[in-house]
Amino acid sequence: MAFDLYRSATAVYIKLEKYSDAAPLQLKFGLAASKCNATNSQCKAYLNAIIIYLYTNDYKQAEMCYNDCSWIDAFCKSDQNRCASNLLAAYSDGDIEEIKRIAQSSSISNLDHSMIRLARKLPTGDVSALKGNTARQEDQPLDENDLT
Repeated sequence: MAFDLYRSATAVYIKLEKYSDAAPLQLKFGLAASKCNATNSQCKAYLNAIIIYLYTNDYKQAEMCYNDCSWIDAFCKSDQNRCASNLLAAYSDGDIEEIKRIAQSSSISNLDHSMIRLARKLPTGDVSALKGNTARQEDQPLDENDLT
């Protein structure tokens, strides 16, 4: 029953366009699913959170969320992990067609309806600007004295 409450609350947040509340709720859902050994629901919840962050044009937060979730064994071995990885790679490459192709994949089609609708609207922002930012970060020389 608790899983249904998480799904319903997320759908309401999305309908109200309160995405900043929907993504953390999905992460909490993933944690609750983990405690119940519901790995499929857990992995879907983490993919949902990443999709919400991408939908709000917060690539950095989506990437941080993905990196945090990658430490979880159940997520690492899942189709949702591969989908999230491909989605983030397409964003970093600025490949709009690949993003749209991934949004039509079976991993996305198996999510809740509200999440499918968000994913099918991707990309929502200027992906080419993101590609330029990641390229600039990679071109910077390494400073041996910088310990950060």
